[in-house]
Amino acid sequence: MRQRAVRPPVPVSEFAGFRFPPEVIVLAVHWYLHYALSYRDVEELLAEPGLVVDHVTMYRWVRRFTPLLIDAARPCRHTPGDRWLVDETSVKVSGRWIYLWRAVDQDSQVIDMFAAEHRDLPAARWFFTAALPHGRRPVEMTTDKAASYPRALDELLPAAHHIDAWRANTRIESDHSQLKARLRPMRGLKRLRSAQTVSVGHAFVQNIRRGHYELGVDTDPRLRLSAAFTELTLTI
Repeated sequence: MRQRAVRPPVPVSEFAGFRFPPEVIVLAVHWYLHYALSYRDVEELLAEPGLVVDHVTMYRWVRRFTPLLIDAARPCRHTPGDRWLVDETSVKVSGRWIYLWRAVDQDSQVIDMFAAEHRDLPAARWFFTAALPHGRRPVEMTTDKAASYPRALDELLPAAHHIDAWRANTRIESDHSQLKARLRPMRGLKRLRSAQTVSVGHAFVQNIRRGHYELGVDTDPRLRLSAAFTELTLTI
């Protein structure tokens, strides 16, 4: 009996089942991650051309599609440099202060971000373990004088030169201000996961704008971000 050839399954778009077209969903996510807007602000902007989208729906779009867009862009990302600056900044989640651990390289590429309830050795281990696979292992690490850094670096990066001199980390501290400006209109974060998603998404946008992805490279630099999100829409 002759067997029929088995056809490979057709990939299902991540946008399947959504009422709005992919272009509208990604545009809303792009605006929210890029600009200092609340979900209600984006809701009002979409209403101007007649697109009625509830702000709760917007929240669900950001939570679902931000990780998918970042994963789709991963093959286009430049390898981070070998000199890292690491620091934590604090934000409020449900009335409690939590810490955003962040690392940037010497070219201002945001390497990774981690939202944690504590500023201790387990959090430092978790952050470095997640950040190190993004590229080459750094030969130099600049941090503040937090007690958690020396032990974590001795365990995970014993060969790296560790710098913790006073005010050696001003570049990343300045970079924190851009993230804080993005978080300010949100009127208080409710969940740790939301802090993680929005912070990682904002870093993703910053990296595209700074030229750390091979996305939107053939367009006007002012339109690079829009072009990048259009390219990524076609891949997910």
